[in-house]
Amino acid sequence: MIPNLSELEYVLLDWDNTLSDSRPLLVQTVNRVLQEYHLPNWEETKQKRDKDLSFRDNFPHFFGPKKATEAYERYVELYLPEIKKTIHTFPKVKETLLFLRAQNIPLIILSNKDRRLLEAELQHLFDKDWFLRVVCGHEAPKDKPYPEQIFYALQGLLKPEDITPQRVWMIGDSPQDSHCAQAANVLPIRIGKPIWEEQENSHSKAIQYYQDFAEFYAMLAKN
Repeated sequence: MIPNLSELEYVLLDWDNTLSDSRPLLVQTVNRVLQEYHLPNWEETKQKRDKDLSFRDNFPHFFGPKKATEAYERYVELYLPEIKKTIHTFPKVKETLLFLRAQNIPLIILSNKDRRLLEAELQHLFDKDWFLRVVCGHEAPKDKPYPEQIFYALQGLLKPEDITPQRVWMIGDSPQDSHCAQAANVLPIRIGKPIWEEQENSHSKAIQYYQDFAEFYAMLAKN
């Protein structure tokens, strides 16, 4: 099914593994921190992850509650200097964003990521003015997968009771993004494979799936 642009008012976009190919740097950096703390590498440690929490909020599971804050700040310290030489987006992402902007559809970034890291990456990938708003982790009452982050992002634009799948889309790579969208009555669009490689038993009929942005952009161009 081709989503209809005629009633579309806002597009919400996840950041990591959707607009930004940041996973290699994440893995590289968290492995450096794990090594400093004499802990197992990421492939083993990530098994402790709570899928309903952000990467940042999982640090107590990775490093223990007493060392989580210190370890996360070390992660930020190591991550920031590497962004400029490692960060990039995916094919057809810019074309997709520009196409939606040409239709006068406002774009909003909706991410659980630390604002310090997201804004450092954003400046190397896109013009910040392309986005009406940028919402990051710990800014809404609850982050994805809870609907409060979407309600927060649309505050002053649409009331929760006025949100429909025809009026608002949520584009992301993960079940966390889709669950947030469905809980807020937004159209969930999934592109690519999840950054956490989560497996689902079957595709939900309520979710629009695309292999990559090239496929999604080709679909939009048909409207």
